[in-house]
Amino acid sequence: MLDTALHDHEFSHFRQMIHRIAGISMSPAKKALVAGRLAKRLKHHGLSSYGDYFQLISKRGEELQVAVDLLTTNETHFFREQKHFDFLRQQVLPAHRPGRPFRVWSAASSSGQEAYSLAMLLADRLGDIPWEVFGSDISTRVLDQARAALYAMEQASEIPTAYLKTYCLKGVGAQAGQFTVNPGLRRRVRFQQINLNERLPEVGEFDAILLRNVMIYFEPATKQQVVARLVERLRPGGWFIVGHSESLNGLEHGLIAVKPSIYRKP
Repeated sequence: MLDTALHDHEFSHFRQMIHRIAGISMSPAKKALVAGRLAKRLKHHGLSSYGDYFQLISKRGEELQVAVDLLTTNETHFFREQKHFDFLRQQVLPAHRPGRPFRVWSAASSSGQEAYSLAMLLADRLGDIPWEVFGSDISTRVLDQARAALYAMEQASEIPTAYLKTYCLKGVGAQAGQFTVNPGLRRRVRFQQINLNERLPEVGEFDAILLRNVMIYFEPATKQQVVARLVERLRPGGWFIVGHSESLNGLEHGLIAVKPSIYRKP
């Protein structure tokens, strides 16, 4: 247990750092969270204060990435906000015409549950029609988890039974108590580290982009910049989906609101 407290001026340094890098605005209420998540790194490096740790990450890029990984929020679930998956299944996918792959971007994919949920849906509904799922996150730690595609058995209850039987495998031996996504489906999902707060790399165009439960951490100016970058990567007629508690109200985006949290590019 770390005896040293996280002082207000030290907390301010970390708040400014994560805002500069990831665009995430941390409220004062997050002070205990920051202290708890970074405490093990102080112990790991034998440091006596959070200020010393901030000096360390200012000089060492690899440790800075560790800190960013720890301070970015990564909560996610399989088939979270089911109505979005219902909308894709009932209205979006039946209208897709063969000729090019149907491409979906999980723009804050965390440990992969959203991306694999999309993959199960596309595999089930599109049959032999080509499709791709692309997942991205700022955190290398959660992307490693996503690529491993190994999850606690408790999360299996979030997956429809038919999908669980078709696309998932129960862990045995060292993986007992866990399950994995089957290799055939995993090969059709690609993950890449991307900071949405910076200029995007060349990733092509998409038929649907999901940016869900992320903008709640952004200030309005950051929201505007992130949405503008992503909308550029959306094909005409493509779909842009945000979390149920989010909207694009007050932002310039050029999209048509179809339903709450669902938009379409003209």
